[in-house]
Amino acid sequence: MNAPTQAPADRVRRGAPADPADPGFWRLPRSERLAVFAGLRELDAPVRFTPRTGAGAPFYALVKHADVRAASRQPQVFASAPGVTTPEPARWAKAVFGNSMVNMDGAEHAALRRTISRAFTPRLLAAAEENIAAVARRLVDEMVAEGSGDFMRSAGARMPFEVICDLMGVPGRRRARIASRVDRTSEYVGVQRRGRARLRVPGRGLRSLARMQYDMAAVARERRRVPADDVISALVRADVGGEALSARQLGAFFSLLLVAGVETTRNAIAHGLLLLTGHPEQRALLEADFDRYADGAVEEIVRHSTPIIQFRRTVVAECDLGGRTFVPGDKVVLLYASANRDASVFEDPDAFDITRSPNPHLGYGGGGPHHCLGAHLAKLEMKALFREMLTRGPGFRAVGEPGLVDSSFDNRVGSLPFSFEFLHPNGPH
Repeated sequence: MNAPTQAPADRVRRGAPADPADPGFWRLPRSERLAVFAGLRELDAPVRFTPRTGAGAPFYALVKHADVRAASRQPQVFASAPGVTTPEPARWAKAVFGNSMVNMDGAEHAALRRTISRAFTPRLLAAAEENIAAVARRLVDEMVAEGSGDFMRSAGARMPFEVICDLMGVPGRRRARIASRVDRTSEYVGVQRRGRARLRVPGRGLRSLARMQYDMAAVARERRRVPADDVISALVRADVGGEALSARQLGAFFSLLLVAGVETTRNAIAHGLLLLTGHPEQRALLEADFDRYADGAVEEIVRHSTPIIQFRRTVVAECDLGGRTFVPGDKVVLLYASANRDASVFEDPDAFDITRSPNPHLGYGGGGPHHCLGAHLAKLEMKALFREMLTRGPGFRAVGEPGLVDSSFDNRVGSLPFSFEFLHPNGPH
């Protein structure tokens, strides 16, 4: 039997919106949003939500771990095209900026992903791993010299950005400008805009995207003339099905790598410092034997924080899932933030436990062809940075309140105050 179409609101404060289609829902404290998801998971079937007029099509919220995982592994039924974000990308934007790989299906997606994967050669990845360790050491050296500041500016955002730029081969002279454009491109993704900003802000983001792709096109031209051992050089010489990658294909992938690869990892790193600060017993365990617990700590940070909250799919074939029959044209939202707190899969799901095993979280997707291409790189970055921070004293900690961004798309941290002290047997110095 299909479930009722209203979400249970008894787990949140009176008057708070319990509807993920309501922009006000995403301004609630995260604990209250998670409480709504917990209530939805108790229902017999996914609930259908209807956004306000002009804010997108109605959608079914997939909140259970099993349902999100199953939909992720059936791309022939739950398609990524025409788009995985809310709202879906406009056709004209795809024509101008290129179609992102995350919005593709079938043979088109497989061919492009295979070509891009080949650009990440074993030699390139081995060099990247050494570089990641070096970048982490340098950034933590600078944090030690600062003593305190905004963790996002000092290391949280810089770590993934510099690693991605090194891997791609972006010249140093271009990086500051590209970093600014990455920030502006992603600044309002999933954020409800009000008043005139509803028109002004999207235009600013698209202008930043266009300028970023222009900068990357210039680097691509340089690499065609003088190749190097980097991803850009590999991709400008690559082809899909016997045809060279087009300028739009290159631009769309560079944008995906710079924006998605940086934004998701920076948020995971920031939440990691928050979680380790707020759970001193877990931090002490990790400090006592970093090599033993580091992998588990990274997986648990990603599960607990879930950097990407949701992706959208479009049903293209009739299917029964989770107690409901879906038909072509239905929209579903894969709520990873809910699936990663499913008590039927995770014991005491709200607890932060770096020894959790097994930990089949869906923080990098639910498997299938769209599993995160950069998951391995993100894990290396997190381990390297936390290794440095936890072996320098170990006095790094988050202080004060983080600047969290209300977003329906990602669990974003805008700013995070940090402090550092050298710890000695006789006390801090």
